[in-house]
Amino acid sequence: MECEVLIETAPDSVGVDPVVKVTDFAAGRGWSDPTQSSDRAHWCCEQLEEGRILGFEDIPFDFPEADRQFLLQQRQSDTRVHKNISYRPKQDALHGNASERKEDAGRLHGIMRHYSREATEFLARVLAPYAAHWSLDYASFRPQEERGRKLPLHKRNDLLHVDAFPSRPTRGNRILRCFTNINPNQPRIWLTTDQFAELAVRFAREAGLEEIARNGNGRSWLNALKRAMGLKAANRSAYDKFMLRFHDYLKENGRFQGSCRKIQLAFAPQFTWVCFTDSVPHAVISGQFAVEQTFIVPINAMIHPEKSPLRVLERFAGRSLTADAALQPG
Repeated sequence: MECEVLIETAPDSVGVDPVVKVTDFAAGRGWSDPTQSSDRAHWCCEQLEEGRILGFEDIPFDFPEADRQFLLQQRQSDTRVHKNISYRPKQDALHGNASERKEDAGRLHGIMRHYSREATEFLARVLAPYAAHWSLDYASFRPQEERGRKLPLHKRNDLLHVDAFPSRPTRGNRILRCFTNINPNQPRIWLTTDQFAELAVRFAREAGLEEIARNGNGRSWLNALKRAMGLKAANRSAYDKFMLRFHDYLKENGRFQGSCRKIQLAFAPQFTWVCFTDSVPHAVISGQFAVEQTFIVPINAMIHPEKSPLRVLERFAGRSLTADAALQPG
């Protein structure tokens, strides 16, 4: 089954499908023509950097049916604390577990560990130019139905936004995410809209880019106080500060949410998709049971770094958004 694309409102549409389907890579065999693997991986990276979504009609890595069936039985015990069930590969730690039974918790941990490793190995082949450079971030399982989910405004998934992590600054590096819909019957419905550069042209100034750029990359007094007290504090660059603000601004902007061009994407059961969620605006309208693995890809690993959100915003701001504030041009 494939991803269905529906443009709901498209006064400025140029007819470009945001989802690019990759049909020559499959679980267990990799690229259908191994002699072209390098070229194909390079092409896949370029598509992502253009702001497109790579799609795979079947799960392109090992994900046993028994594991998926077990996940379909899971629920979260307290969604107020954990938005999703998350797995942290570097610490081999699971958070947001739903079951009080030790054997179920152990099985869930093992499934998420296996999923994370398989998804990472898969993307290391499909996106080989990035693999030697990326940093492995969190994986997650999303057992909640998204439609009608009660979350605070800035945590809502059903409002169009670009990703930024409050606790994990990227300093201009990219947020790459791989999703799979394991729901056996229902699609996962996304919305997307105009690409990041177009949104930045329209809204970056109003969202506070100039002020944040002018104030530079210096550490805030609050973070300095936290460090003095021995507490963990995020070391955010001006880029991170703006991306967090832009994430919130887009969700708060009812005029944008209501009137922007909308493209609806229906990701079918077993469909896998990959994109840079810091530049692909997205909202999750409905769907239950999805898994996801995140990577942080350095900007110097990009084939076209000038197309990254960091470089787009720096051109608008006329200065570096990641360098030390004292070294910035006037």
